[in-house]
Amino acid sequence: MEYVFTLKYRLVAEDCDADAIVERLAKAGCDDATVGVGQPGRLGLLFTREGASAFAAVTSALKHVKRAVPSAQLVEAGPDFVGLTDVAEMTGVSRQNMRKLMLSHPIDFPPPVHEGSASVWHLSDVLEWLTARGGYEIETGAADVAKLAKQINLAKEARQIEPRVSRQLGDLVA
Repeated sequence: MEYVFTLKYRLVAEDCDADAIVERLAKAGCDDATVGVGQPGRLGLLFTREGASAFAAVTSALKHVKRAVPSAQLVEAGPDFVGLTDVAEMTGVSRQNMRKLMLSHPIDFPPPVHEGSASVWHLSDVLEWLTARGGYEIETGAADVAKLAKQINLAKEARQIEPRVSRQLGDLVA
């Protein structure tokens, strides 16, 4: 099956030569990705990758990027963080319809990750909710990738936060 996903990285100052990175990525097996290097110090990859599962496709891409650019730090896997417009486009309904669903189901509609003038949700949470309601066409591959992207992003954040939290709690209970 074919899976579409993005991987965004932060580059270190010593390894920011865009041409060299693009060449190394191709040699490492990332020739199925559109490479974006327009923002200094950042690397964006849009993959369309074959795999036996979303997990196989995404983890192989992560390994290939790590092999090509070992110093790159993963910033975000996607699709994960989305607004209602993004969900509407994926499911073939209008943004107004998505907003109406959110407002008419305040108890069980997934809570946003960030709430404000531009609220953001985990895509997998909203797709799961829509699937449970029925009547929405959601590609299995897209839902699988969204769920995995959420897990990757949460795991990455937990690794970054955990040492700080441990130190803070250690100071409080010592």
